[in-house]
Amino acid sequence: MRYSQILIPTLKEVPAEAEIVSHQLMLRAGFIKQLTAGIYTYLPYGLAAIRRVENIVREEMNRAGAQELLMPMVQPADLWQESGRYTKYGPELLRFKDRHERESCLGPTHEEVITDIARKEIHSYRDLPVNLYQIQTKFRDEIRPRFGLMRGREFIMKDAYSFDVSDEAAETSYRKMYVAYNRIFTRCGLEFRCVEADSGTIGGSFSHEFMVLAETGEDTIAVCNDCSWAANIEKAEVKPFETGENEEIRDMVKVETPGKRKVETVCKFLSIAPARLVKTLVYIADGEPVALLLRGDREAEEVKVKNHLGVADLRLADDTEIFEATGVPSGFLGPVGITIRVLADREVTRMVNFTVGANEKNFHLQQANFGRDFSVEEVGDFRRLTEADPCPSCGSSIRLVEGIEVGHIFKLGTNYSESMRAYYQDADGNELPLVMGCYGIGVSRVVAAAIEQNHDASGIIFPLPLAPYQAAVVNLDLKDREVSEAAEEIYTELTEAGFDAFIDDRDVRPGVKFKDADLLGFPYRITVGKRFKENGQVEIRRRKTGETEDVAIGEVIAYITRRLEDERVA
Repeated sequence: MRYSQILIPTLKEVPAEAEIVSHQLMLRAGFIKQLTAGIYTYLPYGLAAIRRVENIVREEMNRAGAQELLMPMVQPADLWQESGRYTKYGPELLRFKDRHERESCLGPTHEEVITDIARKEIHSYRDLPVNLYQIQTKFRDEIRPRFGLMRGREFIMKDAYSFDVSDEAAETSYRKMYVAYNRIFTRCGLEFRCVEADSGTIGGSFSHEFMVLAETGEDTIAVCNDCSWAANIEKAEVKPFETGENEEIRDMVKVETPGKRKVETVCKFLSIAPARLVKTLVYIADGEPVALLLRGDREAEEVKVKNHLGVADLRLADDTEIFEATGVPSGFLGPVGITIRVLADREVTRMVNFTVGANEKNFHLQQANFGRDFSVEEVGDFRRLTEADPCPSCGSSIRLVEGIEVGHIFKLGTNYSESMRAYYQDADGNELPLVMGCYGIGVSRVVAAAIEQNHDASGIIFPLPLAPYQAAVVNLDLKDREVSEAAEEIYTELTEAGFDAFIDDRDVRPGVKFKDADLLGFPYRITVGKRFKENGQVEIRRRKTGETEDVAIGEVIAYITRRLEDERVA
């Protein structure tokens, strides 16, 4: 490809609306152009990078035995009503009516459509297993789209769906996708981790996320320092807290705490550590108030709470809602005599002689004890893991790192097949629900994540497998016939040798060409200029390391071939 013939509108300055590196560099390097909030046009250079990801995904999905199809983006509402997700999914599902007043939605995912296909086309155990996938545009009406392709409203996604006769067979399909996903992200040249994850609005009993490690990641991942355990912090199990077993149980006393509503102020006033206080948080869960008991120095993990309650919407109650639900001002609420539904983090049940709100303004209770002074039927793991907690698998230390979710695989079970009556006949003629799995990759997000992980102050450092062009020839003097002929010769030979080559044939200053080459992230830059006229050599620079080497023009193809092969092996 010739620079003079491709649309790459590069920018010198960082756009004001771009908050993270990938968004900044994708705009500066002419990858994308915003049409409206969260919706982008993929310009030629950016689309070429996306196609690289698509090709790797397609090859590995086909290798794993999946079959490609393409489903409509517009989906009828009645399918979503059958599955029960039409209202449960929330406002991210863009709903609308056509001219005949028929309700439809723009597909954020395709479980309903694929289940409809399966119930019509799969009838016998002899037809199974089946795995169907597509690479297609999705739409989710994010309330605050941000970070460019990282959290847009419209995006490119690969989604696959497996159908099996049993849980055991579905496990085999799941493991195939697990292996395929590891191969995909390894081939993309990314540093990633596979972690246990929450299934979210997709549903299902079990799932794994594939997370690209990057400082600007939106997700926090817990990783064991000794074993292979890793989990999204939303899913990470907290081992039961053991303390206070030998402490003598004391009588509960009521103390005045005038105007002390926050954990910090109450603890300071009473001269106790936050770990000796149990706070009562009030949430509104699908419109109903629910209290959560949590140690004073802990943070609630709301995804765990939401999953336990099985609700679509969960948020902290405001002061007015707390008073309306309990008759107690916020800051003084406690579990002794509380009248609304209560959940307790299991750590609370192991504490002794702790402080709680007295359900009376300006008062708290000290030396309260679970089981003696109050009891809670719903006890579970509702708190956020910290680096001080041990690995729930082996007990060793853990660390928290940031990651960007690029893939997610789910065990769906029979949720959709039962609600939508997708059945097959077994060998004995019995009708049984299809057992499903779901497997997604954010194709456009992979490119953004790759840039987040691979960049420097000058621009993008593309992993070789994702680079739209492997090598760029830079002609430093278009007016010099010898230099131009040499540059054209190298470009032609690279192309004929099967490389995706690029030539900067613009009539601009050398400094501009060098800056753009770094910004665009070509893995190798081949510079043809004065040195060629002096000794017949060109300079080859590796973008990742900045190392340069002078190579005779007749050896360029062999040199690039050798270096690219070395990188593929590495």
